[in-house]
Amino acid sequence: MTERIATVEAFRIVIPREVPYLGPLREGEASNARGYFIRRGNRSAYPVTDTSVLVKVTTESGCIGWGECYAIVAPGAVAEIITDLLGPLCIGRDPRDPVPLHEDLYDTMRVRGFGSGYFVDALAGLDIAIWDIAARLAGLPLCRMLGGQRHAQLPAYVSGLPRPRLEERVELALEWQAKGFDAVKFAAAVAERGEAAEMAALRRALGPEMRIACDMHWKHTALAATRLIDRMHAHDLWFAEAPVAPEDLEGQREVAAKARTSVALGEEWRTAFEYRPRLIDRCMDIIQPEMAHTGVTEFMKIGRMAEAFHCRCIPHASIGIGIFQAASLHASVALQNCDGHEYQHSIFDRNLRFIQGDMACEAGFYRLPSGPGLGVQPADDVWRFATRHEAG
Repeated sequence: MTERIATVEAFRIVIPREVPYLGPLREGEASNARGYFIRRGNRSAYPVTDTSVLVKVTTESGCIGWGECYAIVAPGAVAEIITDLLGPLCIGRDPRDPVPLHEDLYDTMRVRGFGSGYFVDALAGLDIAIWDIAARLAGLPLCRMLGGQRHAQLPAYVSGLPRPRLEERVELALEWQAKGFDAVKFAAAVAERGEAAEMAALRRALGPEMRIACDMHWKHTALAATRLIDRMHAHDLWFAEAPVAPEDLEGQREVAAKARTSVALGEEWRTAFEYRPRLIDRCMDIIQPEMAHTGVTEFMKIGRMAEAFHCRCIPHASIGIGIFQAASLHASVALQNCDGHEYQHSIFDRNLRFIQGDMACEAGFYRLPSGPGLGVQPADDVWRFATRHEAG
């Protein structure tokens, strides 16, 4: 039996939201004409919408695979790479060979800025769709194609407390605790009284059993980060995420060596090549691969390599409708060293209506979508917010 890829399509998804990701705009923050604003707390650009790119791959027999990639800013750039370059190179290839296909596509830009950014994000979305087809054709859920389901349950930690004031964020954390969640992460970018005060307030309210992590948003020098982590450690900090700039490998190594708390890194890295030197230098003991950046093939390479360094895996979750989230859950339960997964409740819950499937997150655990492939596909309602991208 032969099976070949016939078409590859990309769709920009832009879903309005009343409150931007991480919470309301602060003083001095304003959306521009393109719908972007800068969070002053970490100097990063964010959209006022939920924005991503969907990838649809169809075979000659009519089998359809779905992918989704990171595209919260300039989604047209990602879509153009898929439509103009990567998609046409896939035509005629067998989707049951996802790893060789991924490697061949990665090689096409090896001497042209291949290692990160929009190109690898576009490749990630396409890779997810091809794995979806391969698993569907095999009649298996994706996790079975990746070596088997290692975990029956996948713990979830609540990420972000999108309320404007500290007291309101503490109240929201208590609400999640009452729903059965035993872990939460707060964002330094919107902690107006500072990370140490936020950590202390959450610990007082949530008690000794709740795990509390801090996303430090790359804000600090190595020395400042180490001192700040030490102050939060006094309140039993679970892990410190992204304490220094992502390009500061020396600083990452220094913080990890001196901190008395686990350090988590990796949401912004896209390939095993970016993880490798950090693993060798012991820059972290928790990795946070983001499926929307890596795709399935690279995600599994990263996870397996981290196992060899006795490094734990707690994957990151970004803005999307849930297609790459499903892929991330499948890949996560196939990894022995995976301890849980980020739960972006302000995105995941509101966007579940845009997918068909039984994926859910309740009482502190994810429910893996059932059925062959990813177990999810876009629902009819999402197409109200979709624009098909045409090359050029």
